[in-house]
Amino acid sequence: MKYLFHIIITIVFILGLNNLYISDAIGEVIWAVNSGGEEHTDGFGVHYQSDPLQGVQGIASDYGRMLHIARTSPQDQLLYQTERYDLDTFGYEVPIEEDGDYVLVLKFCEVYFTASNQKVFDVVLNEQHTVVPELDIYDKVGRGTAHDEIVPFTITRGKLKVLGEVSTFSGTLLVEFIKGYRDNPKVNALYVLKGSTDDVPKLPPIPGLDLDEEEEEEEETEKEQRRELNKKRKTSGPKTVDPYASDDSSLMFPILIAVGVFIPTLFCLCRL
Repeated sequence: MKYLFHIIITIVFILGLNNLYISDAIGEVIWAVNSGGEEHTDGFGVHYQSDPLQGVQGIASDYGRMLHIARTSPQDQLLYQTERYDLDTFGYEVPIEEDGDYVLVLKFCEVYFTASNQKVFDVVLNEQHTVVPELDIYDKVGRGTAHDEIVPFTITRGKLKVLGEVSTFSGTLLVEFIKGYRDNPKVNALYVLKGSTDDVPKLPPIPGLDLDEEEEEEEETEKEQRRELNKKRKTSGPKTVDPYASDDSSLMFPILIAVGVFIPTLFCLCRL
């Protein structure tokens, strides 16, 4: 009976976590693709279609299937294990019919390289707006770790507004991954939702990395507090006079030598 009770409690706990995961807020997703892979519905209910670029552009890869991807649930490992890359610039066209606020979510995972500066590329919207410059996935999170880039933008009266820039919009959002000098551009999955960044489920913190950042912030805060304290601190007693501040002996010494030489010389000349 005791063991049965523990089993029931465990099942209830797991179901509770699962429901919590699924019920996390998410906006109205209008378009989603699992790059390089098959269709998939994630833990938030987002349905990703299979890659429309299959056989059209780029190269599909499931090399990441040999890795366990950190920062994501077992159900959504697939989204970060498959990918599409290209030996040149490639991209996806996203139809958007209505005005409003939108968010582009780009999913990445470095599954091959084990150092920074091996794969670096840009993400550009409609051939004009660089929304993710010089992305180095490994440098951001390391190998085998999920990483999302979140880009809010607005469509209004035939205009695309993103990161303070404006361009003409004709109903299609072109998301391009730009070939650079360091290997090939790639993406694991992406979607567009109508809403704000508050409607986007965020990945959990990176174990260790976020702790280091917090410690650095705490150290910087302590240093700033010490600097402020030193500015306010007053020394007791009168200030000590600098013994060298008014010492002119070093300047007078050459003058005294010159006078000492000049007087005897003048005396001898007078006697002549």
